[in-house]
Amino acid sequence: MNLHYQIQGQGQTVVLIHGLFGSADNLGILARSLKDTCQVISVDLRNHGRSPHSEHFTYQEMAQDVLDVLNQLDIENFTVIGHSMGGKVAMTMAALAAERIKSLIVLDMAPVAYHVHRHENVFAGLQAVNNQTVTSRKDAEHYLALHVEEAGVRQFLLKSLYKADEGFRWRFHVEALIANYSTIMGWETISPFTGPTLFIKGQNSEYIQPEHREAIMGQFPNAKAHMVTNTGHWLHAEKPETVNRIILNFLQGLKN
Repeated sequence: MNLHYQIQGQGQTVVLIHGLFGSADNLGILARSLKDTCQVISVDLRNHGRSPHSEHFTYQEMAQDVLDVLNQLDIENFTVIGHSMGGKVAMTMAALAAERIKSLIVLDMAPVAYHVHRHENVFAGLQAVNNQTVTSRKDAEHYLALHVEEAGVRQFLLKSLYKADEGFRWRFHVEALIANYSTIMGWETISPFTGPTLFIKGQNSEYIQPEHREAIMGQFPNAKAHMVTNTGHWLHAEKPETVNRIILNFLQGLKN
């Protein structure tokens, strides 16, 4: 699958991978911070952004999609940074191509299966928009608001709304995401990746918990951890300067 991607800057390659319902633009603040010293490749995962749609949506397939982009660009070694679902894609890349990954950074995601259904209201809102003839972004937000109370979440989702011939539509493949939700929330334990690894947690987020430490260290024995205070799951949007500094310091430390 030929993913849509963006390239900024020059230097050592860093790959940025967004989370569920996102796109390459979601990590734009981080890309702008890194592009002065690195070649930054931001991808749209399958069924997201401007990348193709598919009924198949496993972490192995998503990780291979990103590796295919790097193969096409003749990039052998790279750092990979993933947020949320993108963190699981990044961790799966470590299983598929450990020898090519110089370092791995995971934003607010653990290598575990989550059993809580966290996105039922979001899917209901997305389907509500799909089931209507929407002629404006205001219309879309109205139908979305019937199910999604948080204004910030609605604005995030609306970034992936675009105008098509038949009205406004979502860039992501809603039905495929619903059909594969158990896979998105799941996880298959990988062989240990021994390269430099950093997990960055939002203090108020529930995605990385103390009980996940064993799973993290079992699969990433050289992992370090950093907590960003007073942030939730979207820590890089809530405190971008702090997250950027943590990442830059980690990458700089690997050179010394």
